[in-house]
Amino acid sequence: MIQKNTLYVVATPIGNLRDISLRALDVLMAVDVIAAEDTRNTRHLLAHYSITKKMMALHQHNERTAARKVVDLLAAGKSVAFVSDVGTPGISDPGAILVNLVRRKNYCVVPIPGANAALCALSAAGTAASHFLFYGFLPTRSEMRKRKLKELKPLPYTLVFYEAPHRILKCVADITEMLEANRQLTIARELTKLFETIHTCTLGDALTWLNADANQQKGEFVLLISGAETQKNIHVSDQAKHALKLLLEELPLKQAVKLTSGISGENRNQLYTLALSLKEARKQ
Repeated sequence: MIQKNTLYVVATPIGNLRDISLRALDVLMAVDVIAAEDTRNTRHLLAHYSITKKMMALHQHNERTAARKVVDLLAAGKSVAFVSDVGTPGISDPGAILVNLVRRKNYCVVPIPGANAALCALSAAGTAASHFLFYGFLPTRSEMRKRKLKELKPLPYTLVFYEAPHRILKCVADITEMLEANRQLTIARELTKLFETIHTCTLGDALTWLNADANQQKGEFVLLISGAETQKNIHVSDQAKHALKLLLEELPLKQAVKLTSGISGENRNQLYTLALSLKEARKQ
């Protein structure tokens, strides 16, 4: 049953329109207003299920202004559903500003779970690692992208990125340059759509595969990259490990790693990976 004065955050299909929950359809049919990242795209979804509803636009360029309008609707006793272009709102999509404002105003926020491209790709990739880091979209400029990849390189978790078709070749080229060529890469494109493709190869072979067929460069991409080798392959002296442990008790991780590397001369990436392992062990 729909509640008044409530914002519903509704996940919608990422491709196949049948990938929507019965509960999501119930909510979209019952709320007073639907706030949508792309009203044209959402209107297509609603028409498919014969839903006619008052709509308003809420996207990255007007989110603050539109969020205040949503709060006004809630204050008037209305119920509002928010949907992003596709998938789960707030995951590399607008939604956080809206939800934070609604919660600050003490109105109820109800999540309606559903499709998500990252989890969809992970479920079909056969990745053995039990942990992953969802990053979303890397910076669009190559220089900034490489800088971020350098930071992510020592992490022992599967890395999950989104990428657009017009940047996929440059993005994969930068990833291949900055990470080890023998890392496993799963390229998932057009998930749940007609030309869905899930391909696994090494980073070193990725560009060859993409360039062999221009059609494989089209669509929306999820990239899954195996993490750095774990601590058992880390070669750090006992003295450096002891110093790192002491510094981690007093300093942020990056600063502790930098100082330990400067003092001991040990490889900073090795120390960074070790520091992550030490912090994780401390939590257990």
